[in-house]
Amino acid sequence: MKPIATDTADFPSLRKRGCIYVDKTMYMHRLISSVNASLFFVSRPRRFGKSLTISALKAIFQGRRELFEGLAIDKTDWAWEKYPVIHFEFNDVATDNLREFELDFAAHIEKRLSDAGYVYDPSKTVQYNFGEAIAQLSAANGGNGVVILIDEYDAPVGHTLDNIEVAEAVRARLSALYSQMKNRTGDIRFMLMTGVSKFTKLSVFSALNNIVDISQEDGYATMFGYTEEELSENFDEHLRDHAEKMRKSYEDYRAQLKKWYNGFRFARNIPTTVYNPISVAYTLFRKEPGFTATWSSTGRPSMLMNYLKREDVLRIDLEKTRGVTDAEFDVAELRDLRPIAMLFQSGYLTIRDYSPLTGLYTLGVPDEEVRRDLSTLMTGVSANKSTQWASSLGGMLLSENWDYFFDGLKSLYAAMAYGPKEKRIHENSYARCLSFLLASQGFEFTMEAVSSNGRADIVAKHPAMVCIFELKVDDPVDAAFKQIREKGYAEPYRAETRPVWLIALSFDSKTRELVDFEVEKF
Repeated sequence: MKPIATDTADFPSLRKRGCIYVDKTMYMHRLISSVNASLFFVSRPRRFGKSLTISALKAIFQGRRELFEGLAIDKTDWAWEKYPVIHFEFNDVATDNLREFELDFAAHIEKRLSDAGYVYDPSKTVQYNFGEAIAQLSAANGGNGVVILIDEYDAPVGHTLDNIEVAEAVRARLSALYSQMKNRTGDIRFMLMTGVSKFTKLSVFSALNNIVDISQEDGYATMFGYTEEELSENFDEHLRDHAEKMRKSYEDYRAQLKKWYNGFRFARNIPTTVYNPISVAYTLFRKEPGFTATWSSTGRPSMLMNYLKREDVLRIDLEKTRGVTDAEFDVAELRDLRPIAMLFQSGYLTIRDYSPLTGLYTLGVPDEEVRRDLSTLMTGVSANKSTQWASSLGGMLLSENWDYFFDGLKSLYAAMAYGPKEKRIHENSYARCLSFLLASQGFEFTMEAVSSNGRADIVAKHPAMVCIFELKVDDPVDAAFKQIREKGYAEPYRAETRPVWLIALSFDSKTRELVDFEVEKF
């Protein structure tokens, strides 16, 4: 079996080591051969192959054809001419404070311009040197232009979102740099910028009105991530070996793998979903006896984490958010960021459906891995506690340790940093917070679960139990139990071999806290 790389985004290294590479060079050839545009932007969640793509493009423009033997681009008429390449990688630029950012930023620019063959002038500003580098390197190339590759262009802004003043100052520094391309587009043979978010007020988008955003273009829907076909073609031996180790049939194994890691859709009109590539790499490299969250183990996006420190996302229906407009994806104003935009661009929400007639999107959580990580994250955020605390609370539920579970649940709601803001608080506002906890513990749950006589607030299923939750606001738990019995919410589960628990919760609308609770075995 070919080795699987989990530790590199360097294309030359990947190829020299003989590791599996899922061929995406047909998309790169389409970009670099375009006669209509030469400046491109694409946003994707972290660890989705952006850096590897940038590295491959760099090798293409350096004329390193030997690295592409057998790949799609090697079978085209690409001339393999050499170009000077300016390559920035901003994810690792220090952002602990503005002074440290400025020093590290300047050092990064100087090194990368020097690597491209430009003689850096330390007496001038970084933006001046960048502008001069474009002009001089293009001239040295016979006027044929320079290639600019900018990986994670937005990372310094995302790293500082917990301090808006610093974030805006960082954005201003980046804008001054990017603005140097405005009057030098004739000297740019090709430019690609990647990032997690499209901060539309960065000057690169206002100054370069001819930059093409391919983030949701149909033709590039599967440029990042793996399709089912690509997974089979490239990882078949690893997949079958893992299925055998898990003692599953291959069909059942593939169905579970898809549920856990495939669900990301990036184009409006193309329904094809893709696997998270790092999740596939880690899962097939480790071949553990069960599926686990791997994407989050590589670190959560600082952009989202810093945003969550100061914003409320708890009222969003993460499983199905309907009626989303293009405007809600906008992240122009750092002081007025939209929760949906942050969750979507960080990879915690994805496109479920799109209506060309109305121009509206339906979003949802991509897959089981993301669902569990997001639920754990949201539970911890809601209570301003650690995720370990949320996990222990879930453990109390699974072990049927009801006294400790209810005490912990009461503390969870009392400690919620934000909570419902409506004047008339509906049970759903509390149910959604509870759903985060359930999902983080592996429960499959349905909110407003329909039965023959009504709708239970939450029905949650786990290999160890089934829980039917009924929530009341300003009504006693007796009223909740009465509704469960009269409506027959538990009847569909009468033949269950697992224990079925009826759980009633009562909340006070004035204090917005859990004030009473009761549990009964069906």
